[in-house]
Amino acid sequence: RQGDKSDCTYIVLNGRLRSVLRMDDGKKHLTGEYGRGDLIGVVEALTHQPRATTVHAVRDSELAKLPEGALISIKRKFPQVVTRLIHLLGEKILGSLQQGGHPLGLHSSSSKWDAGNPASNLSTVAIMPVSEEVPLTAFTLELKHALSAVGPALLLTSDNIKQRLGSAALDSIHEYRLTSWLGQQEDIHRIVLYQADSTLTPWTQRCIRQADCILIVGLGDQEPTVGELERMLENTAVRAQKQLILLHKEDGPLPSRTVEWLNMRSWCSAHLHIHCPRRVFSKRSLPKLVEMYERVFQKVPDRHSDFSRLARVLTGNAIALVLGGGGARGCSQVGVIRALIEAGIPVDMIGGTSIGAFMSALYAEERSYNQMRIKARQWAMVMNSVFKTILDLTYPITSMFSGAAFNNSINNIFKDKQIEDLWIPYFTITTDITASAMRVHRDGSLWRYVRASMSLSGYMPPLCDPKDGHLLMDGGYINNLPADVARSMGAKVVIAIDVGSRDETDLTNYGDCLSGWWLLWKRWNPLAEKVKVLNMAEIQTRLAYVCCVRQLEMVKNSDYCEYIRPPIDRYGTLDFGKFDEICEVGYQHGKTVFNVWCRSGVLDKMLKDRQETCKSKTDNVTCPTTSFTDLAEIVSRIEPVKAPPLADDESDYQTEYEEEVLDSQKDDYLDFISNQAEEDSDSDEEMQLRKRRNVPGGEGQSSTGEP
Repeated sequence: RQGDKSDCTYIVLNGRLRSVLRMDDGKKHLTGEYGRGDLIGVVEALTHQPRATTVHAVRDSELAKLPEGALISIKRKFPQVVTRLIHLLGEKILGSLQQGGHPLGLHSSSSKWDAGNPASNLSTVAIMPVSEEVPLTAFTLELKHALSAVGPALLLTSDNIKQRLGSAALDSIHEYRLTSWLGQQEDIHRIVLYQADSTLTPWTQRCIRQADCILIVGLGDQEPTVGELERMLENTAVRAQKQLILLHKEDGPLPSRTVEWLNMRSWCSAHLHIHCPRRVFSKRSLPKLVEMYERVFQKVPDRHSDFSRLARVLTGNAIALVLGGGGARGCSQVGVIRALIEAGIPVDMIGGTSIGAFMSALYAEERSYNQMRIKARQWAMVMNSVFKTILDLTYPITSMFSGAAFNNSINNIFKDKQIEDLWIPYFTITTDITASAMRVHRDGSLWRYVRASMSLSGYMPPLCDPKDGHLLMDGGYINNLPADVARSMGAKVVIAIDVGSRDETDLTNYGDCLSGWWLLWKRWNPLAEKVKVLNMAEIQTRLAYVCCVRQLEMVKNSDYCEYIRPPIDRYGTLDFGKFDEICEVGYQHGKTVFNVWCRSGVLDKMLKDRQETCKSKTDNVTCPTTSFTDLAEIVSRIEPVKAPPLADDESDYQTEYEEEVLDSQKDDYLDFISNQAEEDSDSDEEMQLRKRRNVPGGEGQSSTGEP
């Protein structure tokens, strides 16, 4: 509990825990979740500080307790382990600082894209139906097939549990045996799927107890009634995160009324729409269904299917596409998306700022390049109409234009679509000038929040948020390329397309004042010397760039972001009439970049599971991405120093409290280590350390060195 004395560290062997920070005002703030292999409370234990957070068990969990004496003994006897621990802690703290997270837990990360990913260590997923009409068996088999592209997956149902462990496996008398067997399955599989029964049976209760995450599966074209199992979940206050999955037929209507589903399920933290192949809704008996999916399992999963998207989201391997703001230069993003599709790169979530919010909303709604291009070009031609622009002029107290024509142009594209009804998870960024804050919109009226994200100061009036009345302006003033937002939403890698302004040093020096009439004469007179002066729109985009320049540099330099900037600097902010030309520039640049990615293996690394990368290296103890569970194994392979070290500077750091702990626990702990020791060669670091201390390293002594 928060404020308790820190006398030990915990290692999660299996299960899931949640860390909560209680603020001074009594509110609780979620700081993180921990899964298998994670270390909890290590910073407080090493620094003798009180517990910084309260940790709750999300589900049945098994932990190893590392007493303070054991930790001190490791620090004293094996300095190379301390070096590695410091390295792991440093990685975690730096990653947390970059993400704005809480650095007091230790997750093990295995690639540059993994630090701080909240879904990267899910081990178990329970799947429950809203009603009996849901084709749950077909859904779970389809999901298992998609997960096979990530890693080994196991599907457990009440029937196959009884086949494997006997008909009495779920009886309370066999509780320990069942729990032990399920723990073993988590160890040998990347993810375990628990398919619940349609009613509250002992097996359904077991599924809930074992779940890191619970998927509630419903039919998108049915009434959003709360099912019996869902009511039980709400009444029993199950801590596992819950997600709503809505299934849609291949030839069925588009997603709608999602808001009603979510309003009746306040306990759901997220939702996803699944476009199902026909076989999911086929009326087959269970044996024939299983037989059909045995043939399906022999094929490679389609990485662009919605089931593959769900598999990547559950395993922390989601790929996000983020589109930046930049006016008409954003038309190049349409071309880049075409190249992205041709290269076979999937998109699991999408979002953007200003023109990027508009383009990303089009793709999230259509999921088709052709339809997206048609609508984007249609809107660009409206934006290029001088006549409609003049008609929207107003008395310039708040802005030059009333915004009515601009609103109509966006409303005609998106109609009454809600963000919750989009196929792909979507977000947009606006600047809240009422609260002086960045707003991330993931629900609500699509056209309104797209319009708000595109509201350049001086041109368009701020949009009043229909929820709270706050004034919303262009998101480019606060975050013009929100790759960090996509990362915080669970993306492993973010593909960010920047079309913003850049520094221009060749502008005309016009002195202390500027006459618009003089500029007009210079531009219209073919004999006059040309001058380069920014117009109002370009000044606004430059302001957005200046406000976000530090954030942009952080994004470009981050490990999780793949930064792309098409060569569109020669186009102006309002050059919407050059849509086709700008779009082609984006396509050619995207094609070149993605071809390089395919040849150099970048795409394969994006699609590769984080844990698979780590497991392929577990035999190599010098692996730079070794997790703490690997570290524990390495510690057990180090023989204790046979001769006690001579008195040296180390004793200066030994407190009376530490001496007491060491006296009581050191002998037993060192006996345990020596029983586990293996032959190996001395590391350079340990040999040098021994020479400095004049302690001979005998032939029988061995060390793996610094991992």
